Amino acid sequence: MPISVSKKYTVFLILFGGLFLSLVRDIFAGDPSGGNTYSDSIQGLKFSVNFAWTLLSAFLVFNMQAGFTFLGAGFVQKKNTLNYLAMSFMVFCVGAFIFWLFGFAFMFGGSKLAPGLSSGNHFIGYSGFLLTGDSYDVSTAVLWMFQVMFAATACIIVTGAVTERFKFHTHVIYSVFLCGVLYPVFGHWMWGKGWLEMLPFGVGARDFAGSGVVHGVGGLVAFIAAWMVGPRYGKYNPDGSPNVIHGHNLTYIVIGTLILIFGWFGFNAGSTRAVTELRVSIIAVNTFLSAAVGAITLLYVSYFMTKKSDVIMACNGALAGCVAITASGAYVPHWAAIVIGIVASLITRVSLYFIECKLKIDDPIGAISVHGANGLWGLLSVGIFADGTYGGVKGLITGSGWQLLAQFIACVTLIAWCFAAGFLFFFLMKRLYGLRVPVNIERSGIDGYEHGTSCYPGL
Repeated sequence: MPISVSKKYTVFLILFGGLFLSLVRDIFAGDPSGGNTYSDSIQGLKFSVNFAWTLLSAFLVFNMQAGFTFLGAGFVQKKNTLNYLAMSFMVFCVGAFIFWLFGFAFMFGGSKLAPGLSSGNHFIGYSGFLLTGDSYDVSTAVLWMFQVMFAATACIIVTGAVTERFKFHTHVIYSVFLCGVLYPVFGHWMWGKGWLEMLPFGVGARDFAGSGVVHGVGGLVAFIAAWMVGPRYGKYNPDGSPNVIHGHNLTYIVIGTLILIFGWFGFNAGSTRAVTELRVSIIAVNTFLSAAVGAITLLYVSYFMTKKSDVIMACNGALAGCVAITASGAYVPHWAAIVIGIVASLITRVSLYFIECKLKIDDPIGAISVHGANGLWGLLSVGIFADGTYGGVKGLITGSGWQLLAQFIACVTLIAWCFAAGFLFFFLMKRLYGLRVPVNIERSGIDGYEHGTSCYPGL
């Protein structure tokens, strides 16, 4: 017999009310005020100092988004500047929201790094969704705040590689996929008590602050995206030789680089999540040394090749050094940080040539070479230079090759995962929505087409 309308509404209200009460109960299951976490003791003071340090580091990493925005805007043409700014800003916002919805749970569920993250296996997490239940807790919130900045960084790396021809809303959809699935899954394997972290070689694969997890993911997905979307109009001649498409503001590039290096202290040293862990000073020095020697090396390599002092290459060298030291900064001595930075700059120079001239992939900002290639080098450098003074991580310089094997497995896995998942996603997007704007729009400038105005009205 059919149920009456009033009875239907009654059943609906009962079910909705039960669900609402369940959510309310779960929402307040953690410690959102910190009353049960903090104590008036030495241990409580130590917790508070480290809590503040992690938040401050998160804010430093957040400021790196301004650095990436300046850097990329300087590399693009004036007619596409607003489009790059809009893409950078929106992938950050959308990616952060998706990471709150489910990306964080996929990445750290089962890690037990904070309350509410107890459920997960070696391949994926499944607790901490929406930061509700036990994860509605001050300790979980500070971990999320720090980690969402890393997810956003991986996202914006791809923006630079596909700028000046990629559809705006397709790029926004991509940020959902990267921050919701691709990045969190590999991140879980490396940082969430996943199978790479638990490898029986050395102490398991290690990536202290994200050479592979953040920069490798971003750079390798950028490779797939830039390859599939194709080069910008006018980039290559009929014979395949590349043309230089100059950026419109070199000042932005230098400013962006300096902002990024400053933020990297939060990125690397902040990854201790404890300022009472005095290793932070070693990490900070290693970060700065690697950036400095990377800039010097690439400047003079370019000078010997062209007889010109190319400050843009110096900026790329500094960023390459930062990327490479991100995995190993906590594990290596200072001299090794210098070697890592020098090698990173050389890798960048070779990779820029190979990507542009041999593979014919148009990467306006050099994201693939700076982040992708050096993300892999950063992972491997842990297995070579780790001296055993932190976390029990011992590389080749200590006479052990097992850690290098674990790092190599992580590199192979990173490449396979990013290429397979990235190709499948962009292939589907290309078939369903298309990846690039019409060629006539690309020639005239994307700003007006996508956003209704220019970044520089009247000019």
